[in-house]
Amino acid sequence: MTWNLNSAPKQTGRIAVVTGANIGLGFEVAMALAEKGCTVVLACRNMQKAEAAKADILTKHAKATVTCMQLDLSSLKSVHGFAAAFSKRYATLDLLINNAGIMMPPYTLSEDGFESQLAANYLGHFALTGLLLPVLTKTANSRVVSLSSLAHKWGGIRLDDPQFKTGYDKKKAYGQSKLACLMFAYELQRRLTQSGHTTLSVAAHPGVSATNLFQHMPKIIQVLSPLTSLMFQSAKGGAQPTLYAALGADIQGGDYCGPSAMGEMRGAPCKVGSNRASRDIAMAAKLWALSEELTGVRYP
Repeated sequence: MTWNLNSAPKQTGRIAVVTGANIGLGFEVAMALAEKGCTVVLACRNMQKAEAAKADILTKHAKATVTCMQLDLSSLKSVHGFAAAFSKRYATLDLLINNAGIMMPPYTLSEDGFESQLAANYLGHFALTGLLLPVLTKTANSRVVSLSSLAHKWGGIRLDDPQFKTGYDKKKAYGQSKLACLMFAYELQRRLTQSGHTTLSVAAHPGVSATNLFQHMPKIIQVLSPLTSLMFQSAKGGAQPTLYAALGADIQGGDYCGPSAMGEMRGAPCKVGSNRASRDIAMAAKLWALSEELTGVRYP
């Protein structure tokens, strides 16, 4: 029996933060959570686009509670500002959906000196989760959902040169960022368990979904985009594993969710496995130490 959103109970009174919620997977996740009754915080870099997304959600769910808050995950200053503003406004946080991401752009460094994909996809979320952990751990039945990808198998963690200062390979850099997200989800769960917290850390991947992530892909793929629906699933379909990870009654800490068909490229959501590198506990500890050093965010 496969999970679907209809099987999830109402979420009235619960608060969810969705990063990158103005478009693609994040928008679909925010829409679904709003439909279920969550108070949804759209954590987005572009506030104009966030307000447009909020309006779209309210058009379909007029009674929903949706708020927009500015967050640029490639800026540690912005991450700190968001966490402080959120913690001042809200006393609890039930769901933190670490969704936002970029895929295979030209080489650039963030304002903090991080390779852009590592910054936006992983380090920003590492810092955000750490800063919000006090409010998460005091909220009963809270969850952190980290978005990984099938691309976590594309490469390893370059501890000696995580910013690709030599030999930039945008595919390997994307793979590194998504492997880091998955390793983070697993390591966070180990640490939560050791600390006696009930907050769950889980991960999800969307399979292959036709979203805005493809904007930096080769032109031939963009030209063929009208055909992608034959192979790829929609953003709404790609959002289902994230929603399962966030709301599924049988979800346990450390679970990883993805599509169930075509080599996890599409289909109904289910629990999936991941490669050996993602489960390397020694490397996860080194990545964690590096992440704390780079971001300056120490977990309590």
